[in-house]
Amino acid sequence: MAVRALRGATTLDEDTPEQMHDRMKALFSALYERNGLDNGDVISVFLTATPDITSEFPARAARAWGLDDVPLLGAQELDVAGAMPRCVRVLLHVETERGRDELKHVFLEGAVQLRPDLVDD
Repeated sequence: MAVRALRGATTLDEDTPEQMHDRMKALFSALYERNGLDNGDVISVFLTATPDITSEFPARAARAWGLDDVPLLGAQELDVAGAMPRCVRVLLHVETERGRDELKHVFLEGAVQLRPDLVDD
């Protein structure tokens, strides 16, 4: 079984813990569903948030969704002028039989602008 990396991102309309939990639930649910994953397939998750997100840790929302036995690491994105606001990005390291070309990266909400080439219609 190969180790692969899956990308995902979403944005918040407002910086609240409730919206962080809702958006992370949608993001992880889509990543798992589109890639046929369960927690046993996930090795680790790296999460980043833009500096304008201060109400909640993305990792706390990920743990609440069900990633309580998966190593998580959070970091802050660089504060670059013109960057997408209130954006959370994830990088999952997974064990899978799927090839790179079969992986379904997930970009939701405003984050679809980050990689429109990877967004399913």
